[in-house]
Amino acid sequence: MTRRVAPRRLAAALDALTAAAAPQTPLARVQAVWEEVAGAVIAAHARPVAERGGVLVVECAAGVWAQELELLAPRLLERLRAAAGDDLGITALRVRVGGAERP
Repeated sequence: MTRRVAPRRLAAALDALTAAAAPQTPLARVQAVWEEVAGAVIAAHARPVAERGGVLVVECAAGVWAQELELLAPRLLERLRAAAGDDLGITALRVRVGGAERP
């Protein structure tokens, strides 16, 4: 048995537990990296809500954000694949207007 010299950080243990407990669906993988990929400003007004047959559905707070995401779709998809893995299986982005703004 190996003895630890110092206690390990609780945050490291919780990160490992969270990663192990998280579902490994394409949507969960996207949601885990969404703010990093989309940026804080976009993530505050748009969020991925579903994945259907390789199409990622993103809900936006307003029509202007939906238009912005439509224009950014190719770049976002490329960055999602880079951050969440090439085996993600998401090939398109569908944007809809709904109540996505964070409280």
